[in-house]
Amino acid sequence: MKLHAAGFAAVFAATAALPAQAADLVIAMPNWPSGQATANILKESIAKKFGLEAEVRELGTISAFVGLDKGEVDIQPEVWRPNFEDLIRKYVTEKGAVVLSGRAVPAWQGLCATPEAAAAGLKTIADLNDPAKTAVLDTDGDGRGEVWIGAPTWLSTGIERVRANSYGYGANLTLVEAEEDVAMAAVDAAVATARPMVFYCYAPHHVFELHRLARIEEPPHDPAKWKIAQADDPLWVTKSSAATAWDTAHFHIAYATAFGKKHPDIAKFLEEVDFSPEEVTAMSYALEVERQAPSDYAKKWVDGHAARIDGWAKQ
Repeated sequence: MKLHAAGFAAVFAATAALPAQAADLVIAMPNWPSGQATANILKESIAKKFGLEAEVRELGTISAFVGLDKGEVDIQPEVWRPNFEDLIRKYVTEKGAVVLSGRAVPAWQGLCATPEAAAAGLKTIADLNDPAKTAVLDTDGDGRGEVWIGAPTWLSTGIERVRANSYGYGANLTLVEAEEDVAMAAVDAAVATARPMVFYCYAPHHVFELHRLARIEEPPHDPAKWKIAQADDPLWVTKSSAATAWDTAHFHIAYATAFGKKHPDIAKFLEEVDFSPEEVTAMSYALEVERQAPSDYAKKWVDGHAARIDGWAKQ
């Protein structure tokens, strides 16, 4: 039966008024490449093995934890420690609203120098306190060198600012905050043009596959000299001090306790997910260098690792 124009319009209007089908669960997606890849790999894997459709929602880690607590978010794919110890203490230890998976990917973070920066004498934290040495990092002619310390929304960026103030090099260097893709493009350009550059770095990460970088040497981590105020305090950066290297880092998948009780099979699956540092580096490379879309990369990854995912889901 054919509908005349008025009838079609009425049917279309009625259909358009219907609410969109809600997803079965929500996965928070961070704004760094490995977290974006992992969020989508979990989405595809859960759909394949458990028949549930997930919405991948871009959220910062602090907002994600609030959502996990309120029941608005179910999974956070990459929670870094020690960066988010305050959130873990509040939502995992004290409130019991969030669970961290037992498996973790080993990692590290600090400052890196391009080969030209290292050759110019920028090898240690003490070197960054020497304006005569850091002058080679000046790209805008204002007499002060620049150091990228992270994206504006990263908690680690605030901690890097604390470290710069505590070590003292914040007094003679401009601390630049910018999105990671902008910073990595700057690293590529610096290496290509033999220009010295020092920047915040972390691993696993694809940048170490592309360039021969030196890690800036600094005193080993000392808890007595690492005092980070709670991030919900607007003045937490000025109230903090950290004049040593970062503590040993690693990251976990997190999920809401209520979600784990409702879907114990998926909770068990999340506990079995075991990415290696090499795989995380490959994720970063695929998204940042090859410019693959996170969803497209995830679909190919899941198709190519069917047996591995079956093992994670085995009850």
